[in-house]
Amino acid sequence: MFSSKITSTLAVLATLLAGTTASPVTTSSGGEIDTRAALTNGRFTYYNPGLGACGTNHGDGDLAVALSHADFDPSTPNGNPNNNPLCGRRLRASFSGRNVDVTVIDRCVACNSGDLDLSPAAFQALADLSVGVIQGSWTWL
Repeated sequence: MFSSKITSTLAVLATLLAGTTASPVTTSSGGEIDTRAALTNGRFTYYNPGLGACGTNHGDGDLAVALSHADFDPSTPNGNPNNNPLCGRRLRASFSGRNVDVTVIDRCVACNSGDLDLSPAAFQALADLSVGVIQGSWTWL
């Protein structure tokens, strides 16, 4: 009886997971960026946004993020970051049971692949600014 409940639960879980899909973003060069819901771990910091690599202005109160240059730059078509298909994409950053949904507006030169540089408002949704650096995880929405 116990094993049939486990089998039943696993069947339901498999059905739910099989129905999960995501659309990749197509670059101007025809390549695709994998933005499926894979969990990425990284170091989260914060910065004061302004005019970002995506060509838009944002402030400390916006729920915004700069992706690592290692993650952002390969998707930049013809050297123009304003046309990067990751601009405007949303992701969910998580730390210690807290989550915040943010929009990609910029690139972070000092970040390693997987790291995020959050706006102050986004960072504060996860931890106090006085902490400065946290190790979190994120996934594309």
